[in-house]
Amino acid sequence: MSTSEDRVVVRGLEGVCAAETRVSYVDGVNGELFYSGYNIHDLADKVSYEEVIYLLWHDHLPNKEDLWEFKSKLVAEMRLPAQVIHAIELTPPGSHPMSVLRTGVSMLGMFDPDAQDNCAAANGRKAIRLVAAIPTIVANLHRIRTRQPVLSADPGLGVAANFLYMLRGTAPDEEEAKAMDLLMVLHADHGLNASTFAARVAASTETDMHSALTAAIGTLKGHLHGGANQKVMEMLVRIDGVGMVQDYIHGMLDEGHRIMGFGHRVYKTEDPRASHLRGVSQFLCKRAGQEHLYNISHRIEEVVKEAKGIYPNVDFYSATVQHALGIPKEFFTAVFAASRCAGWVAHILEQYRDNRLIRPTSKYVGKYGRKFAPLDRRE
Repeated sequence: MSTSEDRVVVRGLEGVCAAETRVSYVDGVNGELFYSGYNIHDLADKVSYEEVIYLLWHDHLPNKEDLWEFKSKLVAEMRLPAQVIHAIELTPPGSHPMSVLRTGVSMLGMFDPDAQDNCAAANGRKAIRLVAAIPTIVANLHRIRTRQPVLSADPGLGVAANFLYMLRGTAPDEEEAKAMDLLMVLHADHGLNASTFAARVAASTETDMHSALTAAIGTLKGHLHGGANQKVMEMLVRIDGVGMVQDYIHGMLDEGHRIMGFGHRVYKTEDPRASHLRGVSQFLCKRAGQEHLYNISHRIEEVVKEAKGIYPNVDFYSATVQHALGIPKEFFTAVFAASRCAGWVAHILEQYRDNRLIRPTSKYVGKYGRKFAPLDRRE
């Protein structure tokens, strides 16, 4: 009998190369991130979220005319079918925003006229609709739960600024819009992470784009992936001041608890995205009268680095950035999804263009040759 005993299991598929991509590259040794060949340090604070979406999908940055047309299409699609809004209204008040988002994206597939058409033109139209709809679902959910009317997008604002406007009800000022744009740029893509891999696995079956994105959202929901930023905020509010940080962190470590927002499967040095968010966090927290949260965060970084030699990842400072922007912590992971959908779509489109069903094998460690007994003879 053939067995799988000679197969080597790589737990978590660490180090296994599962796909070719031109979308993004994570250089964990040198702590660098590239979007379609551009170092993230050359893009952060210099390009808009719309420019990054265009880059990830088209492999080049847009010119002014292309950007204006692309941005206009995205903002025009920041709306939902009435049936989807009503479904959001019916969700239980305690349900996690990521659960609502997952269901909302799945529902959108039933209202999209191109849903079952996987030709390039139809996929391009769906891509724009979905990347526009995901932040709209998040914003509408918050408005509905706080018993406020849902808002239409402002055609004079970009995706990031519109997200803040539609969520909070007030247009962001220049600094807030800039910070939100940067946050979404830094979260737009990150190699073959768990949610992106889930999206590509689903896409490899030639399922529709809505289903592939639903798989990605469900994967991002896990606290070992996108859910870490909410856990960071929950940790920060439990610490009363900078003077309590050392005892709190060492107590956590002594009990074997993981400090959320630290360490990364790929990076062996500082996450380049965290270096940008650290400064934004300091500025926004001071501006919002929340400087104590930044100070606690910075002290945690120092203590963890000294105790464990590990660095903060993108989740750590994104928590205080979002909090300072007025985003409730329960929505942090959904904001991550609203940003990362740009990269998910890029990978889905790439998978469709050069597809092979992703079907790994496994090492069977169960028994062979067990004797079957009818129900009346079993003990």
